[in-house]
Amino acid sequence: MKNTILFSLLLLSGSAFSQTNFDIEGHRGCRGLYPENTIVAFIEAVKLGVNTLEMDVVVSKDGKLVVSHDPFMNPDICSNPDGSPVSPTDKIRIYNLTYEEIKKFDCGLRGNPKFQEQKKTAVFKPQLSDVIDSVEKYIQQNHLPAVQYNIETKSTLDGDDVDHPRPAVFAKLLYDLLKQKNVLNKCIIQSFDPRTLQVIHQMDASATTAMLVFNANGFEKNISELGFTPTIYSPNFILVNKKLIRKCHEHKMKIIPWTINDEEKMIKLKQQGVDGIISDYPDRAVKVLRK
Repeated sequence: MKNTILFSLLLLSGSAFSQTNFDIEGHRGCRGLYPENTIVAFIEAVKLGVNTLEMDVVVSKDGKLVVSHDPFMNPDICSNPDGSPVSPTDKIRIYNLTYEEIKKFDCGLRGNPKFQEQKKTAVFKPQLSDVIDSVEKYIQQNHLPAVQYNIETKSTLDGDDVDHPRPAVFAKLLYDLLKQKNVLNKCIIQSFDPRTLQVIHQMDASATTAMLVFNANGFEKNISELGFTPTIYSPNFILVNKKLIRKCHEHKMKIIPWTINDEEKMIKLKQQGVDGIISDYPDRAVKVLRK
């Protein structure tokens, strides 16, 4: 494996591998190493040297933007306030809880069965505002380069008024917070739900947007349904080929696939011409993509 990677690095010493501004994004911070979507994971990703912190947001009962991939307390990783594991039969929706109630659930001490290297840590789901404040403070105190924030709205048609507010409300909550924190210029707003991206684009056509894709509809149909050209096309990495990369670049879009944890695949994708990758293990990405 190591010899194959080193050989690939030598092959990639030409123009394809010397792309400037290649974006290494820490998926949910660094999910392979620390509990996902938590301040400790985001700070660790900053230490590792990512360009961008990728994260997800949902909305609480009292209208707070909470950093969480799931719109409910995931029984695989979360514990009730009394310390007992959340039952798989329970559907504890975050949209039905105030943020003070949400903070009482631990979502890191049990670890994650899918990521055996992940360090078990007592953590709760943070507010987006606290994530931004903590990261910006850490960067300033340690004189580190600025990072971007890639923020996904966890929104679905079936989830309207059940798991989250409707797109117009959801998108405005996020946009207003990013403006308030003065970080909009270094944020990407991404979603699988074209409706939230459409609202953001209508509010501010200069906002950086990314269309997440995990379907077989094809590039043209996906962009047509969105109704405008986003800044970034972000497909599952298994959908990426040279033809798709070329199409994105012809449309003046970047292509940043998700979620790549294998080092050889990281190298291959960069060789093919993608503009960045999203990984649960940004330590691996930094190691093999910044030689």
